Amino acid sequence: MVRIISGTLVEVGLGKIKPEEISKIILDGKRENAGKTLPPCGLYLVSVEY
Repeated sequence: MVRIISGTLVEVGLGKIKPEEISKIILDGKRENAGKTLPPCGLYLVSVEY
């Protein structure tokens, strides 16, 4: 799921998806509306803050 969200945010940064569409993509729950799945290498947890 993190890889899909990250891929979607990359597409927002590239201008392929508008930031306003993110909530709709999540609420619809349709995988085909989200961005590409990023590869697992390089994704890691840096910190957790409360």
